[in-house]
Amino acid sequence: MPFTQRLHGANPEKLYTVMGLPLPEKILDFSTNTNVLPWQGWNENLTLELRRCLAFYPDDDATTLRQKIAENEGRSVKNCSEKNVLVVNGSNEAVYLIASFLGGKKAAIWQPAYGEYHRALSAYGAEVRNLFDLEALTDEMEAFFLCNPCNPTGGYLAKDPLEKLFLRCRRTTFVVDEAYVDFLAGEHRKLDFLRCRNVIVLRSLTKSFHLCGARIGYVLACEERIAQLKTRQPTWSVNAVAQTAALAFMNDGEFLRKTRDFYSEETPRFIAEIENAGFVVLPTRTNFFLVEVADDRRTIHNLLKRGIVVRHTRNFPGLDGRYIRVATRMPEENDLLVRALADCRHT
Repeated sequence: MPFTQRLHGANPEKLYTVMGLPLPEKILDFSTNTNVLPWQGWNENLTLELRRCLAFYPDDDATTLRQKIAENEGRSVKNCSEKNVLVVNGSNEAVYLIASFLGGKKAAIWQPAYGEYHRALSAYGAEVRNLFDLEALTDEMEAFFLCNPCNPTGGYLAKDPLEKLFLRCRRTTFVVDEAYVDFLAGEHRKLDFLRCRNVIVLRSLTKSFHLCGARIGYVLACEERIAQLKTRQPTWSVNAVAQTAALAFMNDGEFLRKTRDFYSEETPRFIAEIENAGFVVLPTRTNFFLVEVADDRRTIHNLLKRGIVVRHTRNFPGLDGRYIRVATRMPEENDLLVRALADCRHT
């Protein structure tokens, strides 16, 4: 079906094009699982600083931001310093940097998962295997990619079973993508990437902060791995606007607390309403979830005609279009989707 050409959510106008539908005046995009809460930190001084950033080269080491990240991480991971941090052009850049060292080597992905892992590994000639059972992993794998919380399912693997896996497969490098950890409902115990030296943690600053267009994230790992990745990162990879805006967001600790409070209340309510409308929703620990549908093409097409965009799952191994992925938005918008889904069941 044509919508499988869309590898990601976002850019909804492209989905309308491939589905052959006219673009409505207003679109509600539930396919993008980013923060919908507005940030109140914008002010004239920050705006002026961002404008000045356009005229100067960025700090190619992102020194101030790395120091801030190291300070935050050091509260949980003893002896973490800026040498354990690499700021990247979105965590996607980190995926490709890591994959660049895996050409001709065996790598595995815990599926279903974000499609860029497979795309990056294949691009660099890695021998890629999809795994659906963690017990099937052996340390013959040079690297193992897993998304935690998982995109697209919203599932979450706690620290203790993960660290047992790290110890069981000591020769494997584990790439743990924590892009959605800021939305996690419940406790999150941070991985000690200094004690478990075969672990690389990826974080995104675009999902919880309003920086998708700026592209910024970071990598946490032992000093040797960070230095290795840095050798292949282009100079000035992370622009000055992204660095400055990210630092402003990170200095506002209250914003993340409000974000978690909002989603921990609204997502369960939203899910309950969808279930009351007659749908099965898979368990989730984050701000998005999977809804089982009988005919994904018909459901997506009907929603698009109503100006509502959801994420198909046809390119996720193990899901194969049996579900749609939905991200929580503001309550009144979520209620519109519930009504639209209920209508779709009877048309």
